[in-house]
Amino acid sequence: MFGGEPDTKKGRNCIAVAALLLTASIVALLRTVPAFSQETELRGEVSESAILADQQRKARQLRAQGSLDQAVPATQMAEDQTPANPYEPASPGAVPDDDQTGGAAGSIFDQPQATNDPFADNQTIAPPRRPSTARQSAGAKAKSDAKGAGKQNAKKKPGQTTDSTAKAATGDQAETAATEDDGANRRAVTIDSVDRQKLDPGAERTGSIDGQKAKLEDDPFAAPGIKLGTFVFRPTLEQGLTATSNADASAGGRSAVLSETALRFSATSDWRENSAVIDGYGLFRNTLSGQKINDAQGRIEGQLNVDLDNELRAIARLGYEAVPESASSPDAIAGVTSQPLRQTVDGSLGIEKDVGKMRYALTGAVSHDFYGDAKLSDGTVLSLKDRDSTLYSATLRTGYQVSPAMTPFVEVEAGRRIYDLRLDSNGFERSSTRLGARAGLELDMREKLSGEFSVGWLREGIDDDRLPAIAGPYVNADLKWSPERGTIIGLTGRTTVETTTIANESGDLLYSGRLTGERQVRANLTANTALGLDWRDYTGSDGHDLILSAEAGLTWWLNRYAGLTTRIRTEKLTSNLPGRDYVANSVYLGLKVQR
Repeated sequence: MFGGEPDTKKGRNCIAVAALLLTASIVALLRTVPAFSQETELRGEVSESAILADQQRKARQLRAQGSLDQAVPATQMAEDQTPANPYEPASPGAVPDDDQTGGAAGSIFDQPQATNDPFADNQTIAPPRRPSTARQSAGAKAKSDAKGAGKQNAKKKPGQTTDSTAKAATGDQAETAATEDDGANRRAVTIDSVDRQKLDPGAERTGSIDGQKAKLEDDPFAAPGIKLGTFVFRPTLEQGLTATSNADASAGGRSAVLSETALRFSATSDWRENSAVIDGYGLFRNTLSGQKINDAQGRIEGQLNVDLDNELRAIARLGYEAVPESASSPDAIAGVTSQPLRQTVDGSLGIEKDVGKMRYALTGAVSHDFYGDAKLSDGTVLSLKDRDSTLYSATLRTGYQVSPAMTPFVEVEAGRRIYDLRLDSNGFERSSTRLGARAGLELDMREKLSGEFSVGWLREGIDDDRLPAIAGPYVNADLKWSPERGTIIGLTGRTTVETTTIANESGDLLYSGRLTGERQVRANLTANTALGLDWRDYTGSDGHDLILSAEAGLTWWLNRYAGLTTRIRTEKLTSNLPGRDYVANSVYLGLKVQR
């Protein structure tokens, strides 16, 4: 190695180099060289066996470099092993993770590899972790106090306590406290500490609701309903007696005592998006004494609302009604044991679309009327098939939303009425064409005021030239107003074209209006009133009928499911046509049950 020198000299030189390298390694280990910082919590002190294994591994690496021509000074080697960027621990005594054994390829004291540094060819050796400053000072003070205490104890008698002993104990306590502080630093950030954080006030548990005051219901006597699938079904049954001065409300009507049974129901869907409603009623009257009356009437109708894409809504309606011909109707047949039954099947389908503040709606409707046979007093049967007809109509509405509460609109209607028989029993062709136009206002003020009203003109021209067209003003209204809580005022208006098969007559326009009021006097007491006004204008003549009516009633609920109801009613018809005037007064008392 040194050019021909004896082997003994070579051996001594190798031993000297190894000794110097070992000495430099020990000096580097004893120096205070911080390691790289860690972001996780501390792992604790490193065992002496791990330090010794690391030193032996370094020594083997140095001996493998036997090709060195000369010894490297120990001081320079120690300087080379000093890292360029010294480690600054976040807390005293922090060391790298002890995840490698002493005999592994890497060391627990090695700095992390510089993956982006191609010139990093060796690793620096980090010294073992030193105890914390508090622990060092506490330990040194405890040792010095222990030495002094040993000298004083030799002079003291047995059983006496020296100051040095107390100081030594204090030093032990200080060291223990420092150890606990160091451990507390390790436990400062743990997963369990998250569980000890203060909960969100909204996530805290509340007390029992048993002691809380129950919220009062808006209507404690309202029908709770029955759950049937996805619908809530609310039936109502009413049974009572009626004493009337005119049993059939006609010019020749007589007094009677009638048994009345009324069944009403409503079913409302419980769907998340779309909705459906089904309503119906049935009324049965039978005579207990007086004029013979035995009739029944009823209606059932349903409505389906479906929300489509692109601000489109579809509304479908379907209904069926069966009502006997009224004895006061212009088409009533005299000398019959019972008036014929008129049945109606009607349906409609509408599409609504909103474009900005514009509102568009297109509705198509079909209504088919068919009549039963009339039973005459002599036992014969009169067919009324020539009155059967079907009305097809289409209505287009355009509106502009001035505000969320008001939307004025205009509406046009076109339709065609087709009779099942082209010619009636008198040889007239009764089919007709229907045209109408109207303007109105739609209101939406929540519970305060809602609904719509419109006025316009309606004409229905009959195909037979011998008969004049039925034409006149058109009025329609459906409004609800609540001036205060528990009070509801309603106003309805309707214009109906009444056709006929009487010879040389076209028919008439019937204007009907109702003003209703409902007041919740108490939670279990409800009062209601109604005023009615009907005006019938006969086409082709100056004939007219005026019908006035008034009604008042009370319902006293015994509980949520049963109540007593009573009402009084008066009705008067005045006409400029002979044989049509009548007056009918009635009183009703009954029991109402609901679910």
